[in-house]
Amino acid sequence: MEPPAIRAALPADEADWRRLWRGYCDFYGAAIGKQVTDRTWQRILDPDSAIMCIVAEVDGKVYGFANCVVHENTWEIQPVCYLEDLFVLPSARGHGIGTALIEWLRNAMRAEGWARLYWVTREDNERARKLYDRFVHADGFVRYMIRQS
Repeated sequence: MEPPAIRAALPADEADWRRLWRGYCDFYGAAIGKQVTDRTWQRILDPDSAIMCIVAEVDGKVYGFANCVVHENTWEIQPVCYLEDLFVLPSARGHGIGTALIEWLRNAMRAEGWARLYWVTREDNERARKLYDRFVHADGFVRYMIRQS
């Protein structure tokens, strides 16, 4: 497989993004409603939204994506980028697509002046953690989450 071209998601990528999003949600066992999915896609395309998406394309086919949120924070002056969702088609894994997506974000961090790029994954997501550990080791923080009832 050729090295992927990484670029911002475009309106024409909607069907590919939805297919990848479905695979990502299935992997995590997340039942995300159509209304949330539709709104997420709208925010990705909205230039005024803090949510952005990049895609990895090889020979005109999209094989992976990274959904991110760039936001202010209380620990630095510069904004930070939260890599919220990263997914590569199972058939395309091991070809450098995940690496290319993270490298693109790391370069954007430098170019845009973000203080940091960060993400979380499940503790048992060994394949992803093997990739992530090539960039940086987990920092030992534990996530807590309260959901609205």
